[in-house]
Amino acid sequence: MGKARTRSSQRVKRHIRVRQKIKGTGQRPRLAVFRSLSHIYTQIVDDERGVTLLAASSLESEVRGNGHEDKKKTEVSRQVGTLIGRRAKAEGINKVVFDRGGNQYHGRVKELAEAVRREGVAF
Repeated sequence: MGKARTRSSQRVKRHIRVRQKIKGTGQRPRLAVFRSLSHIYTQIVDDERGVTLLAASSLESEVRGNGHEDKKKTEVSRQVGTLIGRRAKAEGINKVVFDRGGNQYHGRVKELAEAVRREGVAF
């Protein structure tokens, strides 16, 4: 018998498959998203140099200080997307490649992506 397929192992397989096609460059870095049960994390990565340029997460004081406990996870994801979008624009990053991390483009991941777009960063 083969290995048992869990949701997390299937997500990792999807992420590996997607990462074979997506590469972040200096001109167009990769916006990587990781979603845990209670938090969401995002990084802007230049894969050519192997460097994380920017990062934001729901654990930061800028997000947590806004009544984080009372808000839904999608609203918190929207705040994280706005935060990373503003930081990207401040660093002069206008275009990124979106890496959803093997997750469905739905719910929290979608809210984060749309918030980044609203800040003027193109995918």
